[in-house]
Amino acid sequence: MNHFARIAQALPREGLDAVLLTGEANRFYASGFLTTGGDGMALVTRQGNFYFTDSRYIEAAEQQGQDAAIGLVERGKGYLAWLREALELSGSRKVGFEDECMTVSEWQTFSEHLPCTLEPASALLRRLRSRKDEAELERMQQAQRISEQALQQILTELRPGVTEKEIAARLQYLMLHFGAEKMSFDPIVASGPNGSMPHAVPTERKIQSGEFVTMDFGCVYKGYCSDMTRTVAVGQVTDEMEQVYHIVLRAQLAGIAAARAGATGAEIDGAARRVIERAGYGAYFGHSFGHGVGVEIHEGPNATPGNDRPMEAGSVISAEPGIYLPGRFGVRIEDVVVLEEGGCRILTRADKTLMQL
Repeated sequence: MNHFARIAQALPREGLDAVLLTGEANRFYASGFLTTGGDGMALVTRQGNFYFTDSRYIEAAEQQGQDAAIGLVERGKGYLAWLREALELSGSRKVGFEDECMTVSEWQTFSEHLPCTLEPASALLRRLRSRKDEAELERMQQAQRISEQALQQILTELRPGVTEKEIAARLQYLMLHFGAEKMSFDPIVASGPNGSMPHAVPTERKIQSGEFVTMDFGCVYKGYCSDMTRTVAVGQVTDEMEQVYHIVLRAQLAGIAAARAGATGAEIDGAARRVIERAGYGAYFGHSFGHGVGVEIHEGPNATPGNDRPMEAGSVISAEPGIYLPGRFGVRIEDVVVLEEGGCRILTRADKTLMQL
């Protein structure tokens, strides 16, 4: 699966002859082939596509890369030489570049040595990536199923005396065991008072009876991310803790009900935020309702109070409100949804009723 054609079709509307992809995420999105960091470049033109990499990746690129001419970067012929050749072959003179990730130094080098003018194109790439096709959604669904398998197993292992780090390590192992390529991000496991920190780092703290444990984790499957959060009770928790859990759940369901193609991020966020505010906990919900998910764990579009742009069908966002009471406990519940006409489809299947272990 690649998106060379989709990018190429957008070039005329942007007044571009080509777009140069130097960032890892957009190279993968275009080509379907992953090289890490700066170990590759792709050039998408109206006339054809090119992918350049070094000897560490060239064999895999030739086997896995489709719909692009592959070039070996070596001592006698580096990236600039390959790019000049490809630009001449395709007749490309106005070339988009990733202005949000290319350094000033890189831009100066390309500007000085390539026979073209460089135009910012990150916004174009963001728009294209925000609308997921069915092949992308299938991969994201599978990533989600892997994460849910890991959750089902870890629920049998959560008990007093186990540390946050042990649970985080097991989640990573289980996701790899069930088919993940790697983690979407380092898992968050926060127990008891640590749960009031939305992005707590797992510690040696031992889980105790009568407290919440929040687990935020995800994996990558064939280049696409999953993301989910569940807060569970270990032993009997207080009435207040149960009340807060159900407020967060109602808020999440309200946001999901508002999520549809054409809705703005602010409208979706506001639907959830009002539930928490009316319950008296507005000061304890500091982050936004959700973010885009795809090739990267955080990408556009975002369900934030400041996003007044309507979202398109095919946009995939997280749905993750929370309440965090400093030094006491926190609750977050997260699913991933895809926006459709008239509503949204929830990719996450894991149960959201309060689980008491």
